Amino acid sequence: MNVLVVGGAGYIGSHCVRQAMSAGHVVAVLDNLSYGHQASVPRGVPFIHADMADTSAVRQALRDHQIELVVDFAALTNVGESVQQPERYHDNNVIRTQSLLASMLAEGVKKIVFSSTCATYGIPEKMPMTEDLSQHPINPYGQNKLEVERQLIALATTQGFSFAAFRYFNAAGAVADASIGEDHTPETHLIPLAIAAALGRRPPLKVFGSDYPTPDGTCLRDYVHVDDLSRAHLAVFDRLNVPGRQHFYNLGTGTPQSVKEVIASVERVSGKKVPHEFAPRREGDPPALYANADKVKNELGWRVQYASLDSIVETAYRWHLARPQGFATA
Repeated sequence: MNVLVVGGAGYIGSHCVRQAMSAGHVVAVLDNLSYGHQASVPRGVPFIHADMADTSAVRQALRDHQIELVVDFAALTNVGESVQQPERYHDNNVIRTQSLLASMLAEGVKKIVFSSTCATYGIPEKMPMTEDLSQHPINPYGQNKLEVERQLIALATTQGFSFAAFRYFNAAGAVADASIGEDHTPETHLIPLAIAAALGRRPPLKVFGSDYPTPDGTCLRDYVHVDDLSRAHLAVFDRLNVPGRQHFYNLGTGTPQSVKEVIASVERVSGKKVPHEFAPRREGDPPALYANADKVKNELGWRVQYASLDSIVETAYRWHLARPQGFATA
């Protein structure tokens, strides 16, 4: 299939590009490089340096590469930042995504895989989280993604769009050969922050909250390897061939890991201590978020290859050890 990966120079997007190529798909990448890295795009892959709101560039890319399906990773994803800058997040995550969808419709491309988030659920009604939970996001980021989900439902109903929306939990890790990995500025994700602290590249890690109603008092989250997450996207392609199809899937392992367990894993993998200090809880952080992944397993036959936290952390550690400055490392 001819696939356009929007945001394909970003963390998850770049891993999905490689997975798609390995599966035999013909891939092109469109990215504005506001957070992505062109160095993460494999040589020979057509790269369009443009924003998804650039209607002319997007439509030209869809025509030039005879695109049949779009995978959309082009979102701002920092929950805390979304609270501070709600207008910016709405513009990028909703308005610009609407522009992408309009360009697709104009070119007759009606299949899309959309990266959504478990943040659409807000404070979950139960654990583990299933796809049928009510959605009441508590931050602008989650609200943005829910708005796009609802627009996709409308397009499926009225225009024959077929889509899959994957509600991510915590993507982590890197390609096994350490050629690409996580490189964010600023970095906000726990595993790379813990690794950087262990390597002495940053101050002690701040652990927000030690008094949650969890086994060790710290938050529980669901970490899924970025390559496992990418494989799920490919597995749904064939299910989008019938017009008007709508699919929603949680993407997580279903295994909750606490902040203290992540720290312990980094220490085991690296052989180094992770300097850390405890700080007050952050507003809006639920005690636990982890998936019931039965639906994606049963319907798509999806299975994780990185089943343990240590196996995920090990790939991340190799990347950060090899690339102290990320993609800027000589």
